[in-house]
Amino acid sequence: MLQVANIRENKQLVLDGLAKRNKDFSITVDEILQIDETRRKTQKQLDDLLAEANVLSKEIGDLFKSGNKEAAEPKKLRTTEIKEETKKIEVTLAELEEQQKQLLYLIPNVPHKDVVFGKTADENVEVYKWGEIPSLSEVKKPHWDIAAEYQLIDFELGVKITGAGFPVYSGAGARLQRALINFFLDEAQKAGYTEFIPPHVVNEDSGYGTGQLPDKEGQMYYIGADDLYLIPTAEVPLTNLYRDVILKEEELPIKMTGYTPCFRREAGSYGKDVRGLNRLHQFDKVEIVQLAHPSESYAILENMVDHVKGLLQKLELPFRIIRLCGGDMGFTSAMTYDFEVFSAAQERWLEVSSTSNFETFQANRLKCRFKGSDGKTQLVHTLNGSALALPRIVASLLENHQTAEGIRIPKALIPYTGFEFIRKK
Repeated sequence: MLQVANIRENKQLVLDGLAKRNKDFSITVDEILQIDETRRKTQKQLDDLLAEANVLSKEIGDLFKSGNKEAAEPKKLRTTEIKEETKKIEVTLAELEEQQKQLLYLIPNVPHKDVVFGKTADENVEVYKWGEIPSLSEVKKPHWDIAAEYQLIDFELGVKITGAGFPVYSGAGARLQRALINFFLDEAQKAGYTEFIPPHVVNEDSGYGTGQLPDKEGQMYYIGADDLYLIPTAEVPLTNLYRDVILKEEELPIKMTGYTPCFRREAGSYGKDVRGLNRLHQFDKVEIVQLAHPSESYAILENMVDHVKGLLQKLELPFRIIRLCGGDMGFTSAMTYDFEVFSAAQERWLEVSSTSNFETFQANRLKCRFKGSDGKTQLVHTLNGSALALPRIVASLLENHQTAEGIRIPKALIPYTGFEFIRKK
């Protein structure tokens, strides 16, 4: 959520930045500023009344001490009037603040100055590329055929138990999943991240805190009986660990990691993009999250990008890094790098990670702040990244490492799987 003070003081800069998202937010911004002006005037009325009440209280006390109770009576009457007036003004203030908050929820984050204009993914900027695309034989197979042939993943059994998008992993397929999770967590621990096992369901406040609500409400699974949501990513519970917390400056950065299953309705998805593991309703992911000092957050973003880069190199997968244009970025992000692995069998790039800096957008909702050496409090910057999401990583491993002997396991992963090849049963 944008800060009203920043909108008020830098209105044109904010609107110019939001223009990168290919939508005009000027009407909403004007409404917010109009409410803010009314709110500040109303707040001054309240402050003036409270100041008057304080003066009267002292005067009444002095009159009673001097024995002049009669002169105190009109002042006591005025204090009663002030109490009634302040109650009404406080109700008005609460209404204005709620109106302002609901409007602020409609405005996305302002893209960083280095984010380019653009409407679609075709206008994203490739900033890095690594690895050689494997040359497979003419009998190359997509991962859904490999999964069936090697008895690794059963998509139809998942449909029977739950529905489409909920696959069942077994045998070497289940071992591969567990190996990847442990590998990613161990790499995060080596990089200084503290591991958490957070809840897999969150309340409404948590959803609003990280920006999934109200923007992505239709994409989340909702448990109506308990007013809770299944998490779409570990980012939500991990970042919310510090909701309503004031940190010490020397505690920053805070580095967290966690493995969780993730649940997404993926409403509206269809076609080749959803086949096999390409798009699921339930999947596993290891997330990395940081709370950072504003002056260090973009250097930390590059470090997080390097961390994900190292994981993909150790998995021996050809990949590229894309910096998203304004029109392709998520609602809460100020800058996002997407990692895409090339699927040799499907002959296309598959997104496997998004690493983003949200600056103060989430922290303002979360009221996550730190106290500087000058004693003043300010909002932290929040960042997160997939390190990594498993479905498309598994798909890419199966497709890119298929050989005549079976599916070759990357060297870095062998200590976790306990085998060098996945062979047909």
